[in-house]
Amino acid sequence: MNTFFMIVAGLLALVLLIPFYRVYKGPTVFDRLLGAAAIGAKTITLVLLFGLVYGRLDMFVDIALGYAILNFVGAIAMAKYFKATKEA
Repeated sequence: MNTFFMIVAGLLALVLLIPFYRVYKGPTVFDRLLGAAAIGAKTITLVLLFGLVYGRLDMFVDIALGYAILNFVGAIAMAKYFKATKEA
């Protein structure tokens, strides 16, 4: 079963390249912001998959929740900052 989770984690890591491309080549700042939020969401999933692989899901859920909160607050803060700079 661990092999299955490792294969899924590898595929998810490959899927992470799509939002990385959007962050790197995004035509607007908001496209880059959306790509960064997508990277954060996929990273949370990877953290939980590693929790399943190591058999310590309870500990990794706490880490994932903390990372999710930071990702959400960071996305909101960046959106407000870029909105304020766009209006000025």
